[in-house]
Amino acid sequence: MIKQKVLDFANHIGGKKSGSKSAYTATDPEYMILEPVVTEEMAEVGLCLEFRKPKSAEEVAPLCGKSLEETEKLLWELAVAGACFVGKKDGVDKYWLEIWVPGIMEMMVNNKENVKKYPQIAEAFEAYGRVRGPQTAGVFPIGTGLMRVIPIEMAIEGETRRASYEEVSKYLNENEIFSVSDCSCRTAREVMGEGCGHLKEDMCIQMGHAAEFYIRTGRGREITREEAFEIIKRAEENGLMHQIPNTDGPGKTHAICNCCGCSCLSLRTAGMFLNNDMVRSNYVSHVDEDKCVACGECVQVCPVNALKLGQKLCAEAQVVEKREDFPSNTKWGPDKWNPDYRINRENVVDTGTSPCKTQCPAHISVQGYIKLASQGRYTEALELIKKENPFPAVCGRICPRTCESVCTRGDIDEPLAIDDIKKFIAEQDLNMDNRYIPKIRHEYGNKIAIIGAGPSGLSCAYYLAIDGYNVTVFEKQKALGGMLTLGIPSYRLGKEVVNAEIDILRELGVEFKMGVEVGKDISLEDLRNQGYEAFYLAIGAQAGRKLGIEGEDAEGVITGVDFLLDVNLGNDIELEGDVIVIGGGNVAIDVARTATRAGASKVEMFCLESREEMPALDEEIEEALSEDIGVNNSWGPKRVVTENGHVVGVEFKKCISVFDENKRFSPKFDENETKIVKADNVLLSIGQAMDWGGLLENSKMELNPNNTIKVDSFTLQTGEPDVFAGGDAVTGPKFAIDAIALGKEGAISIHRYVHPGQDLVIGRDRREFRAFDKENLDLAGYDHLPRQRTSHVDGNKAKTSFKDLRATFTEEQVRKETERCLSCGATVVDEYMCIGCGSCTTKCKFDAISLVKKYDAQNVPFEKLKPVIVKNMVKRKGRMVTHSIKKSLHGK
Repeated sequence: MIKQKVLDFANHIGGKKSGSKSAYTATDPEYMILEPVVTEEMAEVGLCLEFRKPKSAEEVAPLCGKSLEETEKLLWELAVAGACFVGKKDGVDKYWLEIWVPGIMEMMVNNKENVKKYPQIAEAFEAYGRVRGPQTAGVFPIGTGLMRVIPIEMAIEGETRRASYEEVSKYLNENEIFSVSDCSCRTAREVMGEGCGHLKEDMCIQMGHAAEFYIRTGRGREITREEAFEIIKRAEENGLMHQIPNTDGPGKTHAICNCCGCSCLSLRTAGMFLNNDMVRSNYVSHVDEDKCVACGECVQVCPVNALKLGQKLCAEAQVVEKREDFPSNTKWGPDKWNPDYRINRENVVDTGTSPCKTQCPAHISVQGYIKLASQGRYTEALELIKKENPFPAVCGRICPRTCESVCTRGDIDEPLAIDDIKKFIAEQDLNMDNRYIPKIRHEYGNKIAIIGAGPSGLSCAYYLAIDGYNVTVFEKQKALGGMLTLGIPSYRLGKEVVNAEIDILRELGVEFKMGVEVGKDISLEDLRNQGYEAFYLAIGAQAGRKLGIEGEDAEGVITGVDFLLDVNLGNDIELEGDVIVIGGGNVAIDVARTATRAGASKVEMFCLESREEMPALDEEIEEALSEDIGVNNSWGPKRVVTENGHVVGVEFKKCISVFDENKRFSPKFDENETKIVKADNVLLSIGQAMDWGGLLENSKMELNPNNTIKVDSFTLQTGEPDVFAGGDAVTGPKFAIDAIALGKEGAISIHRYVHPGQDLVIGRDRREFRAFDKENLDLAGYDHLPRQRTSHVDGNKAKTSFKDLRATFTEEQVRKETERCLSCGATVVDEYMCIGCGSCTTKCKFDAISLVKKYDAQNVPFEKLKPVIVKNMVKRKGRMVTHSIKKSLHGK
């Protein structure tokens, strides 16, 4: 049933007459937000209040015909609900009305008890901007919107034209009383189950009379000016920007909000409705292309996706849409909006960006850390790498170098030695005095369990630890590192390197429990009962696969994975005589080279693929050949030849093709061409498999036909809502960097999952990158600087040692090699979309992006806003006519 007095009160707040053509109805958000908590009696009192004209209970009582005692009670209830303000004026409580937004709606959402009890309050707040927002398109001149961005102060410190009203410090220094509350926008999104992972607690600062109101009514807690500055600093460190209520008059405000573009209902005006003039500051971002290295840090924090990665080698190849239609000169309807702005952010312009960042599975800012290394800023380079990869020293030794395979420099002479540069930088991390340990950003404290201490599990643990979660890693083996430790030989990746990087996780507070197999020694349900709120399954692919042929169960036939495991665990393994390794991948190469070091007198590899088709990296094949390991292509095993239960050889048949016309694995053989090769031991390295044990018992989790676990491809969530999975257990055997990338995504999902109301997708970076088309580039005229190389490792010497004999670049080599980088990517700014918040400038390590003053607009008090709007609407009509004529003349 409609509460008529409450509806009248809603219209009174909005300055409308009930029953008029423009009046609110019972389905409008203005009524819906009041309806759950405002009674008819409260509304009767509220109808006697006025906009920004404080009245005491003594003044209101005769107007509403109620006793002073009842009037005082009802006015206080209205204030506690958030439907009006209260403040001491000359020692007397006085009450007054504010506008809906920013004003009454935020205050109502910040009554935590009410919004939890009545989600309708949050829903009405969200609906208000969605319903009313389109009506503001082109109406408000720049600087007069109801909320306005205020730049991050450090972003305008060098700008001589700045004014005091554009500085955060001005507002904090001019006030004496402060409070902090939860962000009302993020509270509303959370109540609706649409949170973006930016949490709401202690985010918005109130000052003066607003702080008094928030403290007295329990909406916020009192803080000092110093604490207010700390909150501002923390918000900026976490990629948030500032807005202020913009209706108090020039140089005045009663609050500073710390906002994200994915949940803020004010910034939705820009993000969804593309009505950016409504909220923008006087500034726009400017990129110095010569300094920019396309690291993408600015792109990630831009609240309105005004920044994207592009390139700078060939201006004609970079097509950036030039806007002609704006709300100020065009009819602005749904055809102009971006309704999916919370899920369709883009990292890159249509014409692409640097191929190295694109190709890297973790999308590390290659160009960025190369530039930092060139300047000798190694710790900062480490910090940049660790934004996406916590284990640069590991990857500097075993990375497949996909970035180098597409490096633009390779189109001139040779690709940049990216991995060698990274390895040099990462050496700093192995030195206790130079290592980079990230700052713990939060103190969430939720207990999270990681199952498996391989690269994906460790990556997930690292990023969760940075956010202040209590992380425990369970590992069934007695050693940490998963396949990094147990599957990769020490001559490629020393155990001291893995352990040094794992030590950083310990310093971040991660706890490790080794020799514990979840699913056998303890179950997921047991862990839930111990208070663990979410899980990340990263068990890897540590089981070997059999061929399914005659004789493979004979003594002397083992899987390559088991062989490497035994060697790396230090078990007493000695091979004698002739060893055959079956397989042609990187693991097979590791198995063959390890067999040589384990005492085999002769090692021969046999694989189905031709040399060109072999999945192993070329450099790994060359290293095997240098150690006198034979590589026999296009042969497939037919049977294992045995005597008295022990292997004595393998019969092979000629493989005439590996893949069918659709590039699917479908080998064909010439059964008439066979040969038997003598062998004392056979090591099968034809792939790896998952061993789930009892981990999935009594759960809703499912496996794919290839025994990988089913997950949502974006969020990594399994059939059990609190269980996420990644790494080889999801993808099948891949490289460590692929597993590491998924570990970070798992951490993001878990962070969102354990906080009520957070959506796993909304506002999330989709990590979609595309490289520019090199066919459009003119690469003539570049110097041909030779690629730096480390000294060659003698295969005869290498095969006798389990030590990694490969050298690291000298500092002089790093200096020379980094000079070869073409720095082919750069950030591109859409100046209309840019709202001038300055978040981008706080993340740039290269002084490549700055705020430049473009406008010179001040706000006006709400009471004087109407004539300004009317004047602008008249001008807008003229602009629309002129713009329409111009477009018709140009045939658009």
